[in-house]
Amino acid sequence: MSEVRAIGILGGGQLGRMLSVAASRLGLRCHIYEPGAAPAGDVAWRVTTAPYEDTDALRAFADSVDVITYEFENVPTAALDLLESIRPIRPNRRALAVSQDRLTEKTFLNGIGLATAPFADVPTQADLDAAVAAIGRPAILKTRRMGYDGKGQVRISDGPAEWTGAPSVLEGFVDFSAEISVIVARGADGQVAAFDPGLNVHCDGILRTTTVPCGLPAKIVTDAVLIAGRIANALEYVGVLGVELFVTPAGLIVNEIAPRVHNSGHWTQGGCAVDQFEQHIRAVAGLPLGDGRRYADVVMENLIGDDLDRVPDLLKTPNVQVHLYGKGAPRPGRKMGHVNRIAR
Repeated sequence: MSEVRAIGILGGGQLGRMLSVAASRLGLRCHIYEPGAAPAGDVAWRVTTAPYEDTDALRAFADSVDVITYEFENVPTAALDLLESIRPIRPNRRALAVSQDRLTEKTFLNGIGLATAPFADVPTQADLDAAVAAIGRPAILKTRRMGYDGKGQVRISDGPAEWTGAPSVLEGFVDFSAEISVIVARGADGQVAAFDPGLNVHCDGILRTTTVPCGLPAKIVTDAVLIAGRIANALEYVGVLGVELFVTPAGLIVNEIAPRVHNSGHWTQGGCAVDQFEQHIRAVAGLPLGDGRRYADVVMENLIGDDLDRVPDLLKTPNVQVHLYGKGAPRPGRKMGHVNRIAR
């Protein structure tokens, strides 16, 4: 068995909550570090509520665990520097540095021979004007950091292109027929295991459903899994990685990567003996990876905002798993839970 007994998790949202539940099944304890409200604290061993600038709290947190992981990418660098001086951080800092910055991410992906949308760095209005002229319209202007669920993005079509004032990247529009994602895990020993690709549908920039199997040709499925494994190996990754890809006539284009368990991987809770959360815990704790083979078809649907009102009916529906996140009041765009509709 692994020498890891306690895992520190930076971030206390729904992903940290489900990681804590998975760890408990393996006899491991989780300590959550979260500056704000922490739904994960309802199921974790310990919770530290403190800002990332509190060096005493960070040291005490690190001293209480054997290894540290995270449920979101945007942890301040200074906090990571301190924590890493005390305990290992998995996935590694390189994975964080690549995924925290869209320009760095796309440069990395191109550097290992993978296709992305055409892109350009736009630190100023003049750079944006030049990028639009070179890449064309329509295009998407995205902040280099902190954007998720459609935040920090502006579509540029007709009319003047206005720079947001923040360091950004302009991405050319990709004409794709589908978006798929692969959840891949890599252990400290280099073992790689991938789950089946899922077909994603978004609304207003937020994932609504993921369907597995994705219904695409076997070659596309195989290529997607190989691309995900290639990224994980290039990063010398340890943990679960989410890779989003566009399906285009010219082949697969990598949209973005997420160095953590991923919303589009929630289907694994209903379709696999070892889900993405347990797989991540196994990897960061130094345990052997599990069998990620799918034994059921699944449609995962996010419950967003007032979708919470549907829960009583969903609880009565056969072959439906309901996962609620224990958050406060629903509001538009807020993920309150998800359901897995399972067909065996």
